[in-house]
Amino acid sequence: MTELEAVTAARDVIAGRLVRTPVLRLEGRAFSPYLDGLNLVFKLEMFQRTGSFKIRGVLNKLHNLSAEEKQRGVIGLSSGNHAQALAYGARLEGLAATIVMPSFAPPNKVEATRAYGAKVEIVSAEELLSSFERIRDERGLTPVHPFNDEHIVAGAGTAGLELLEEVPEVDAVLAGIGGGGWISGVATAVKGLKPGCKVYGAEPEGAPVVRKSLDAGSAQKLDRVATIADGLAAPFTGELVLDRIQRLVDNVVLVRDAEILEALKAILEKVKAVVEPSGAACFAALLSGRVRFPEGSTVALMLSGGNVDAARLRDLLSS
Repeated sequence: MTELEAVTAARDVIAGRLVRTPVLRLEGRAFSPYLDGLNLVFKLEMFQRTGSFKIRGVLNKLHNLSAEEKQRGVIGLSSGNHAQALAYGARLEGLAATIVMPSFAPPNKVEATRAYGAKVEIVSAEELLSSFERIRDERGLTPVHPFNDEHIVAGAGTAGLELLEEVPEVDAVLAGIGGGGWISGVATAVKGLKPGCKVYGAEPEGAPVVRKSLDAGSAQKLDRVATIADGLAAPFTGELVLDRIQRLVDNVVLVRDAEILEALKAILEKVKAVVEPSGAACFAALLSGRVRFPEGSTVALMLSGGNVDAARLRDLLSS
């Protein structure tokens, strides 16, 4: 099975179980004079079940587990969106789920993960990976990686298939980057069906693990992360997604938290949709001028999720 075939197979797996999220078309001049002439398309993944794209990959992964792997129960690590998706997906499949979450995980995401029925283990950010591995081995649980997994990437790519079906004329696609699974899946679908379409990634300056890995030529880890975009605060990436990004993504740019916040406010005011900082990062790359496109281009923004609670949103908007 080719990489693109894996994405189309994932679409069949999730068909009828998830939301086909809408797209909204707006003129660039609605946001900024220098975006005049661009046709913007927003893919609204905040309307997906569990509030983000993550459930796409989770359901595809769980479908492909063996009966023995399912019987053992599953374990994941996440600051929030993958945690919620795995908890929800495991409940649908009747599986026990344990999620290891860092202490900086937003309380609303921790609470939602528990509400979906998963057991949550809170650990320090520095101990996230080691704690995940220890608990996995001690309890004999089946790991469901948040991004560095073929089935997870293929599931994420289904959003790219939907985008091209709705907007076949798209010239460029922008997506946020945490560990790299989201953009790897989207790029697989987009480049597989329309090789000439550009794909750009936006990563927070305070969590640049993929940009660092691209520059080094191998998967790297970060000693610390510091960004308002908690869903993109991955302290490590993986070789599988790094290879996909190296081959299929045209460039990865870094965006500042202030730029992410400006993009979030613009989306709220103009798109009329609530997006979390992680979901706004891709628009930050365009709105800040980090990436530019010729007049007349159709540019798609993959708004990955909207899991931000009212108190956090109030604080963001008042800052």
